[in-house]
Amino acid sequence: MNSTVRSFGRGLVLVALAAVVSGAPAPLLAQAPAPAPAPTATPTLPPPDDPARLQRLAWFKQAKYGMFIHFGLYAVPAGEWKGRAIPGLGEWIMNRAKIPVAEYELLAKQFNPVKFNADEWVQLAQDAGMKYMVITSKHHDGFALFDSKVSAWDIVDATPFKRDLLKELAAACQRKGMPLGFYYSQAQDWHENGGAGNNWDFGPDLDPDGKELKDYDGYLRGKAEPQVRELLTSYGPVALIWFDTPRMVTSERGQRFVDIVRTLQPRTLIDGRLGVAGDYVSTGDNVIPGTAPADAWEVPATTNHTWGYRKDDRDWKSPGEIAFKLVDIVSKGGNYLLNVGPMSDGVIPSASQESLREVGRWLKVNGEAVYGAGPSPWGDEAGEPSARGTKDLRGQPLFLPRNEWRATTKPGRIYLTFFQEPRVPFALPPMKNVVKRVYRLADSAPVETTLDGGQTTLQIARPILDPMATVVVVEIEGDAVTK
Repeated sequence: MNSTVRSFGRGLVLVALAAVVSGAPAPLLAQAPAPAPAPTATPTLPPPDDPARLQRLAWFKQAKYGMFIHFGLYAVPAGEWKGRAIPGLGEWIMNRAKIPVAEYELLAKQFNPVKFNADEWVQLAQDAGMKYMVITSKHHDGFALFDSKVSAWDIVDATPFKRDLLKELAAACQRKGMPLGFYYSQAQDWHENGGAGNNWDFGPDLDPDGKELKDYDGYLRGKAEPQVRELLTSYGPVALIWFDTPRMVTSERGQRFVDIVRTLQPRTLIDGRLGVAGDYVSTGDNVIPGTAPADAWEVPATTNHTWGYRKDDRDWKSPGEIAFKLVDIVSKGGNYLLNVGPMSDGVIPSASQESLREVGRWLKVNGEAVYGAGPSPWGDEAGEPSARGTKDLRGQPLFLPRNEWRATTKPGRIYLTFFQEPRVPFALPPMKNVVKRVYRLADSAPVETTLDGGQTTLQIARPILDPMATVVVVEIEGDAVTK
C-alpha cells in the first residue's frame, strides 16, 4: 500500500477528493493523487452493466467483508532500521530509509516464518466472519511470496523458509471454501532497475518534462506480466487481482494486464488500481466515502496504522469501531477489506486476532444485516450537515449520516443497526411502504411500533441488547420506496 491516498480508477478522482472517513473522531478529506501519464490508447473494457462483469461481481457483492494480509521481508525490521525507528508504514521501510537493494536483500536470509500455518490464517478469517482473503503476492519491494520462475527474488529461492507460502494458503482456502485473491504491485518494484519508485539506487523514473528514464516496459514484460501469469496458472481459482499504485501505467500497458487476466481466468475480478478501469472501485486507504462512488466498491483499511507489521504500532481498532465501519460501508453498498500484518515468524498479532474474532461473534448473530445486504434506502437523507467544517468540492458542507445508526436492506426488509441507544421514540425516516412487523434480529423480540399521521416511530427498549450494536428488522411490503 501507499503512504498517501491512491489514485482509484481513472475518472474517479473527484470522488476521492470528496470522500470522508465516516465515524469517530472526525471526517478527513482525501488528498488528490499525482496525475497519471496521458493514456496512449483507449482500453476496451466492459461497460458497468456488462453481463460478464455483473457475473464476476456476484460473489463479491454478497461477501461484503474480507481479510487483507500484508506479509513480506519488511516484517523482519518491523519498522526499525539500524536501531532507528523509521516513520511511516511498515512495508515502506525500504523506501523511507532509502535502503540500497544489496542491503535489503540481506533481509531475505533472516526471513523464516516457521510458525506460519495456512489453515490457522484461513480459520481466523472465518472466525472473524470474513468471506474472502487477499494477500500480497509481491509488494513494492519486488519480493515474491511464491515460487516464481521469472525471478529468484522470492520466498523459495532467497530465504531459508524454502516453501511456497501462496501455494499453501491457496490449498487451505480451497479446502475451506474461502475465495482467495492476490495483491500484486504491478508498477512499483524497488528491486528492479526498470521498476518504478527506487530513486536512491536507480535514479528518478521521469525527467522534469515527464519523459521516462528507465526501461519500464522491459520490467513490465520481463517480470510483472509473467508473474501475473504465474499467479493465474499455478494457484487454482483466483478470486481477484488487487493491483496498486499505477505509476506510468498507460491505457495500453494496463490493457495488457487486463488481457492476461481475462484470457487465463475470465471470472477473476480486477480492482480499481490498475491504471485503467477495473471491475470495481478501490477507495483511498482507510477512506470511507460519504456516498457510494460506484455500483461496486471496496474500502481497504488497517487494523492499526500500518499494513506491514511494525512492532511499535499497538493502536488497534476496537471491535466496536470495526463493526461500525463495516456496517457503515455496507449501508452505502460497499465492501470492507480489513488488513492484518503478520510478524516475521508468520503469526498474526494476538491483539488483532482478538478484535476480529469478537466482531465475528457479533456477525454470527447479526450477519443477516450485512452479507448480501443492499444500501440504505434513505442515503444521505438520514444524516445532517457536517458540524466540523468538512466541505465538498463545491464548498458546501458535507451531508453526513448520524453515527448512532445505519440502515441496510434486503427485499422486504430494512435492517437498522444501532451503535448507540437511539432517541426514544425513534422516528423512521419517511418511506411509502407499509410496515408489517418490527423485531430485534438477535432474539426475535417484537419492537413496539406507532403510526401517527404517516410517521412511523419505534419504541426500542433500553439498554440496547448488544453493547457493540443491536439490529432491528423492519419488515415492509415490497422493496423500500422513500419518495
